[in-house]
Amino acid sequence: MSRRGLAAVAILILWVAGLGFLVRREVFRPDTERFAELGLRVNPGATYYAVMREGRHIGFASTTIDTTETGIQIVDYLVADLPTGDRTHRATARTRIRLSRAMRVRDFHVQIEAEQGPVTATGEMDGDSVIIVVVQTDAAAPADTQRVPVTGPVLLPTMIPLAVALEKHPAVGETHHVPVFDPVARALKSATVRIAAESLFVIHDSSTYNAAAGRWEALLPDTVRAWQLVHGDTGTVAGWVDAQGRLVRGTQLGLTLERMPYELAFENWQSGKRDRADPAGPDDEDILESTAIAAGVRADRALDEMRVTLRGVDLVGFDLASERQSVRGDTVYVVREGRAAMTPQYRLGGIMRSIEDHSARVAMRKHLQAEPLVEAMDPDIRDVAARLRRGERDPRIVAERIHRWVRDSLAKRPTFGVPSARAVLVARAGDANEHTQLYVALARAASLPARVAAGLMHLDGKFYYHAWPEIYLGDWVAVDPTLDQFPADAAHLRFVVGGLDRQAELLRLMGTLDIDVLEAR
Repeated sequence: MSRRGLAAVAILILWVAGLGFLVRREVFRPDTERFAELGLRVNPGATYYAVMREGRHIGFASTTIDTTETGIQIVDYLVADLPTGDRTHRATARTRIRLSRAMRVRDFHVQIEAEQGPVTATGEMDGDSVIIVVVQTDAAAPADTQRVPVTGPVLLPTMIPLAVALEKHPAVGETHHVPVFDPVARALKSATVRIAAESLFVIHDSSTYNAAAGRWEALLPDTVRAWQLVHGDTGTVAGWVDAQGRLVRGTQLGLTLERMPYELAFENWQSGKRDRADPAGPDDEDILESTAIAAGVRADRALDEMRVTLRGVDLVGFDLASERQSVRGDTVYVVREGRAAMTPQYRLGGIMRSIEDHSARVAMRKHLQAEPLVEAMDPDIRDVAARLRRGERDPRIVAERIHRWVRDSLAKRPTFGVPSARAVLVARAGDANEHTQLYVALARAASLPARVAAGLMHLDGKFYYHAWPEIYLGDWVAVDPTLDQFPADAAHLRFVVGGLDRQAELLRLMGTLDIDVLEAR
């Protein structure tokens, strides 16, 4: 299975995962006294990690905890040289969180830097019930500020392992619920984490320099007991932590984080870079394999129907069923939309009046609003949308105009970063993620309900990571400005609908999904 396309969200996910911990979230009411007790158990210290890929040392990560009588500060940092095709991209993620000793968040600062520039999110508590969050995705544009109500104390995602381990002595079979505030999605959620296993790891506490080899070598091995954390709902392995909540070993996105002394984690990475004249030449495999764009493949024909079997992965939680996809056991049938599905059932500006059910109207409204990285209310995006719509009220006609404009206006090239619609409008380049983010933002600005879909694309006998928009014409219809398909053909196998938090679910497929194509015509 091909996997390159998720590189656009890899660094953000690594941060959200808390150096290797991805968890599912549910609504939860926190216990104030419990958090205050946890805060008293937090110990200061620094932990270092080598970032590895297929046995190759490509980066460095660290977690530092400082404590005072009145507060706690946690700083997580990751830097890695990530190969994508014939290039290597330096990517960094840094999170600083300041808390009271009762584990109440006072403020935080998150910064992710990749090819398309930095994304920052800062937050500060206003009293006990509101977090003021500022997200900046484009230095040339105004920051997006929101006041988010919260109930009781909350944690940031990187703090989940700490809270799970310190609540009480870890025991296999326990399930923990931790209230979490996601600063990028700007939402209060909760993490459900289960302790699935217990094991011993050999960790080196110190190192010595081998002058002959020009490298640091490990000394004084120590045995550390660690517990395996998994997603509470899916059973997907998240990583191993010790009794202090510190990561011992974790794997995400094809990267492995291994705890070791600073000299081994950082100095050996730096010396290894100097020793390599070409750290990631053209023959170096992508960190997440190729999207269709990166691989340079194009559909030689549009498929009207496709039937596949999916094995090796628990499919619970994926958005496989849709108007164009039906699921029977482990078999998925995909049928391209016909003439009837492409005939609009409403006029632009009147979508809410056409929906009688209140809950359905509420659900539809979110597909017309701005959200993080889909800046539908940005003045420049609204201006382009207005020029494309030109007063037209037929949803299909407007959808096709946006389709053609995005198709013709963006250079097709693989990118690495966190795609923001506003940044894509300026850069005018990208792969499927960038095309999709901009399309959805323009559609919403034109009063056309739209959402992001992501999954796999079948091309030339292989499957590639891909993203594409879905628009609402009466039913949800898939379109693909990246590959110039309106509607998108049946080679598009959808797994999730939504933003970065939903697209992170695709990581469950990596290296485990087995796909057999039974029919493609």
